[in-house]
Amino acid sequence: MAAPKKGRRPTGAQGRPGRALAIILIAMVALTAGMFLSKQTTPRLGIDLAGGTSITLKAKSEPGKESAINETNMNTAVGIIDRRVNGLGVSEAEVQTQGRDHIIVNIPKGTNEQQAREQVGTTAQLYFRPVIAFADGSPAAPEGTPSPSPSASGSEAPKAGDGKASPSATPSSSATSQGRALSEALKAPAAPTPSPSASESKKADDTKAPSPSASAPAPTGDEAAAAALQAKFAALDCNDPAQRAAAGQGAKPEEPMIACGQRGDAWGKWVLGPAQVNGQDVKEAKGVIDPQRGQWIVTMQFTDKGADKFAKITGELATKQMPQNQFAIVLDGKVISDPSVSQALTGGNAEISGGFNQQSAQDLGNMLSYGALPLSFSEDSVTTVTAALGSEQLKAGLIAGAIGLALVVIYLLAYYRGLAFIAIVSLMVSAILTYTIMSLLGKGIGFALNLPAVCGAIVAIGITADSFIVYFERIRDEIREGRTLRPAVERAWPRARRTILVSDFVSFLAAAVLFIVTVGKVQGFAFTLGLTTLLDVVVVFLFTKPVMTLVARTKFFSSGHPWSGLDPKRLGAKPPLRRSRRTGSAPAPVDAKEA
Repeated sequence: MAAPKKGRRPTGAQGRPGRALAIILIAMVALTAGMFLSKQTTPRLGIDLAGGTSITLKAKSEPGKESAINETNMNTAVGIIDRRVNGLGVSEAEVQTQGRDHIIVNIPKGTNEQQAREQVGTTAQLYFRPVIAFADGSPAAPEGTPSPSPSASGSEAPKAGDGKASPSATPSSSATSQGRALSEALKAPAAPTPSPSASESKKADDTKAPSPSASAPAPTGDEAAAAALQAKFAALDCNDPAQRAAAGQGAKPEEPMIACGQRGDAWGKWVLGPAQVNGQDVKEAKGVIDPQRGQWIVTMQFTDKGADKFAKITGELATKQMPQNQFAIVLDGKVISDPSVSQALTGGNAEISGGFNQQSAQDLGNMLSYGALPLSFSEDSVTTVTAALGSEQLKAGLIAGAIGLALVVIYLLAYYRGLAFIAIVSLMVSAILTYTIMSLLGKGIGFALNLPAVCGAIVAIGITADSFIVYFERIRDEIREGRTLRPAVERAWPRARRTILVSDFVSFLAAAVLFIVTVGKVQGFAFTLGLTTLLDVVVVFLFTKPVMTLVARTKFFSSGHPWSGLDPKRLGAKPPLRRSRRTGSAPAPVDAKEA
């Protein structure tokens, strides 16, 4: 009985090299088309290559909180600022501490540079406070002169977001009576449950004094303190930038405050009760356009705890009259919106509306999403960084890369001859994939190419060339053993594949660890090295191997032409394996019987 012949092991792309080549060709066309459609035909450059802005922030000491400037809070602030600028699509922004109380922010030149400058030092302390009184931003006239005064009855107060800034038409009261009214408002119980009868009983007095927020806790001051607050409120001029900036600073969340804000084109001022909900109760916020009204708004989703707080305060405010049925949304001491409440808002979702455009809505959503800074900062210096030095270094780096690439090509041509063209074309494919992906990442995730990243790309040339050399040497070893080219290509692939994967895995692991444990520009080097290492695997599997399978069928390579790089004589090949097997095979009678 004849022994069954052993079948060949499956060789993957041996019989279907065209399929693998079609996949990588489609990928290249898709990436190139996406690059042109996105209008980002060049990689974005980092601050060292394109220039940009360097901002130095200094942490400010607040009374009683000098110890807050510590390493933990500074590192927390660095993390929040870094997430903010990256949330704007500004990658490669370097954010790091300098000394005990300084933070350096380097922002690359780009379309969002100005936005990032406005947000890096913004504290983003958000509070929801009940409104006690409102007036226009001008200071009150001297006592005895008719002038606008804070709303004692909210019936005349403008609604949030309506663009009006006219004050209440209620005549001015004396400083003593205004102080007494505020004192009564601010001394209300911390969180009483309003009853309909109590609410109705106060309607008759609404024209004399503003009703307190039902949730305002009892202040520590007395009627004199309330009068002082009223005097400060009356004298405040929110049209003055200096007074406007200082109005809401230093106010504690548990105490009432005076703040300025803009309604339409004019400024207004508020007396606000203690904070009932803060920014930490906001889980997510983002700027979106309301399809029904065609206006930009900021939607917020509260945490479970924040949703309960928000439902409680809005339920209490809904029983009040204007303006005490409003709550002010205060960001960094400035009122950005003061919507009125007609019913309790449950479900954990809310929105901020009124006067937003796309940029301001998205800026606010971005700041609220990434959290508030634990410290207050002031700009110590703002410096414009030119790209002159970076351009010279880039030029030098590109020259070095070109020299290195030329040396690799010369070596391949001298040693591998015809095989060198396969390696060169493979390098070109890898370069096209790398360039298009980097360009798209600049548009997609804000990836910016800096000098270390360029170095990573240059190092990748050697890694990619090494993979070709491993495969070519395996093929040449098979030919030295006496095999012809086609079986040598397929038998060499499994061994070369293992070596290539192990080598690339080590390189990728090193890049990943470097990316995780480092910050700043070194991450650019690690990212580029990891990306090009992955692309090396893609190119070798989907291009180099299928191309070798195809060229092994050509006469020039299969015949072992002296210029093919696969000449058996030049490689010192043994006699063909088939002939050696016949010489050393079993006796003829046994073979005839089995046949």
